[in-house]
Amino acid sequence: MAGFARLVPMTIGLIVICLVLQPTLAASLADLYQSQTIVNGRYEKNRQAGFKRCLDAVLVRVSGDQRLPAKPEMAALRDKAGSFVAAFRYRDRMEGIPNHDDQGTYDRPHNLYCQYSPAMIDPVLASLGSRPWLTERPGLAVFLSTERGVRHFALDADDERGVLMRESFGNAAAPVAMQVTFPTAALLSKAGLDDRIMRDADMAKLDTVAKMAGADQALSGSIVWSGKELGWIADWRLAKAGKTYAWQVRGVGFDEAFRVGMRGAAQILSGNGQPE
Repeated sequence: MAGFARLVPMTIGLIVICLVLQPTLAASLADLYQSQTIVNGRYEKNRQAGFKRCLDAVLVRVSGDQRLPAKPEMAALRDKAGSFVAAFRYRDRMEGIPNHDDQGTYDRPHNLYCQYSPAMIDPVLASLGSRPWLTERPGLAVFLSTERGVRHFALDADDERGVLMRESFGNAAAPVAMQVTFPTAALLSKAGLDDRIMRDADMAKLDTVAKMAGADQALSGSIVWSGKELGWIADWRLAKAGKTYAWQVRGVGFDEAFRVGMRGAAQILSGNGQPE
């Protein structure tokens, strides 16, 4: 794998795309101040477009504030996005697969990994009225009920029906540098929580069960398939400082539903208020 390329050398940890049950937890500043995107080939034009997306991602990752990319000031910042990058590297997403023609040489998709420094990113956050979220990020236990037609179940740590959902949740947690876990079926049964009861369960009770699952607190959610919306309707709840926050997304795939859940949780826990 190619090393990071930039004039300023830095020591960094490996970036891991989490496809299992334990997503990335920001364990160091180097881990926190990084982001990634997908580009076609290694063209300068595509790299600059990737730098723009990576800037959006790292600002959200470091601050927890999901509103930053929509701020009007971001247009000017994106125009010089490459100037904030301390180091970058590529990884061919088709590694080991031979090119079939010359065109494939140029258009092969690559992961573009960008590393940043606090000295560059923190002032950008300040200019946007934000700040780094550097305290330890709470581990979340996910209490999710799913319903599609007559099929319904509670997502737990072991059920084969939930394998793809658990993997997707891990991928959704990694960009916001958070950790999720899932209660076992035995723990849910002991707590008297099935998929129907979980939807309206008191958050204080779910937080208590979350601690029994080895997490710090609960993220409660339900996803219901809607043929009318051609996607899932996802409702999320999370408690902080005695207040329960609720937010929703409609007509999306479950990957996006889980991203909305994790982004909302980061928004709240970082002190940036109600998810939009």
